Amino acid sequence: MKILVAAKRVVDYAVKIRVKPDRSGVETQNVKMSMNPFCEIALEEALRIKEAGLASEVVAVSMGPAQCVDTLRTGLAMGADRGIHVDSSAALYPLTVAKLLKALVEVEKPGLLILGKQAIDDDCNQTGQMVAGLLGWPQGTFASKVSHSICFVQFGHNLTFSGLYSFSCS
Repeated sequence: MKILVAAKRVVDYAVKIRVKPDRSGVETQNVKMSMNPFCEIALEEALRIKEAGLASEVVAVSMGPAQCVDTLRTGLAMGADRGIHVDSSAALYPLTVAKLLKALVEVEKPGLLILGKQAIDDDCNQTGQMVAGLLGWPQGTFASKVSHSICFVQFGHNLTFSGLYSFSCS
C-alpha cells in the first residue's frame, strides 16, 4: 500500500509573526519557514505504518512556490520515499488544495491519504474533509491515537470530558 501525506510550508511555529504595514496579511519575507507541525505528525504516522510493514511507500506532497521543495526535503530526511511538488505562485485555498490532492490521488493511487489536523497559518481545518468528500472516501479527523493492523485502521479521538473514544474503519 502506498501512503500519500500532505506537507504544508508555513511560518515556523517559533517565529514571532509581524503584520504587514498595509494590514493585508502576515509578513513572510525573510522569515523562517518550516513544515506545518501537524503535517509532521501526519508524516511520522505514515512512517510508523510503513515500519510496521503495512505500507510499501510514503510519498510527501507540498503545494506552492519553489521554496516548498525545502519542506519536501524535510519530509525526505524524516524518511519519506518520494516527494511531489505542485508548483503554484497563486494563493492556494483549501478547496483548491483538495482538488489538487484529488487529482494526485487519481494518478498515484494511494491506499491511504493522511493530512495534518490543521495548518498553523490559517487554522482552516477544511482540506481533509473536502478531499474526502471529493473522492467519496471515508475520513477520520482529529485522531489523537492511531492503531493499525492489516485489516483496519483504528482512530482514537480525545473528546472533551469524555475520555478516549475509538472507532474503526476498514
